[in-house]
Amino acid sequence: MELLAVSAEEVERGVSMLSAIDAVENAYVQLSFSRADVPLRVPLRTSHGVTLFMPGYLKDDNAMAVKIVSVYGENPSKGLPTVTALVIVVDAETGIPKAAIEGTYLTALRTGAASGVATRLLAREDSGIMAMIGAGGQAPTQISAVCAVRPIREVRIYDINTEAARALCDRMSEELPDIDFRTVSSAREAVRDADVINTATISRRPVFDAADVSPGTHVNGIGAYTPEMQEIPAGLVARARVVIDSRTSALVEAGDLIIPLREGAIREEDIVEIGEVLAGKAPGRQSPDEITFFKSVGNAVQDVAVARIVLQAAEKDGWGTRIPL
Repeated sequence: MELLAVSAEEVERGVSMLSAIDAVENAYVQLSFSRADVPLRVPLRTSHGVTLFMPGYLKDDNAMAVKIVSVYGENPSKGLPTVTALVIVVDAETGIPKAAIEGTYLTALRTGAASGVATRLLAREDSGIMAMIGAGGQAPTQISAVCAVRPIREVRIYDINTEAARALCDRMSEELPDIDFRTVSSAREAVRDADVINTATISRRPVFDAADVSPGTHVNGIGAYTPEMQEIPAGLVARARVVIDSRTSALVEAGDLIIPLREGAIREEDIVEIGEVLAGKAPGRQSPDEITFFKSVGNAVQDVAVARIVLQAAEKDGWGTRIPL
């Protein structure tokens, strides 16, 4: 028996964003129609941080994996990253571990792919201007995903950390040279007249004003993953068609939904899962002027789906390091 070890560089080099988007789209449909088994994540806390165990099984694909992700706030003082992750792929027929995949980049890839699925499904087909609020570790794949599914010609980047915004702008200009990337001095400047808005922050208050968002805009809310966090103004959520990744998690974890629900700005029955929309069982965008809002807090099916195609590509093309068991 052998275990295949796959590095972040190999994942980034070997799996395209469009492939990840297709994989996550398929997983979302399975999740919404009881064709996925996703137990609650298990947290183990120490005095220094928390490690989460996130298992998942996609029945249609017969694919199983568990992600182990740690968040340790003191790590930067030790020269280590705050967040690290590993994904273990398990053979669903034998229970034998098949691969160990670096999970930090895989997480960024699958999180970007989620926005790619939602943007392809909900944003206007002629969307040309993107606003990126937040220039942290999730931002590059958020931008790549949106640009992969819509004819984006201009990306405006805003972050309270101007150095991070400039660094992201320089990086993405090299990766996607045909697109005009620029930093802006305010969230308002970023979102006004934008066709697609992505937010990836840990803010506890809205990062832009609802009045600055034009009719027909699509918004991807990727940060704000606790009940106390809020990136998206409740007034905008109230105006939008609201689509989520998982009802089980989003309605108990996402402040972007919990706060407007508590205020009576939206009703739970008006919120649909993206898998339902993909399957044609719930409405998506209904008009060019409608605002659409996708809220994601992440789900293990995304990790399983992307890990599956990583393993397939590695076995087909011969990359990764084989370790005898």
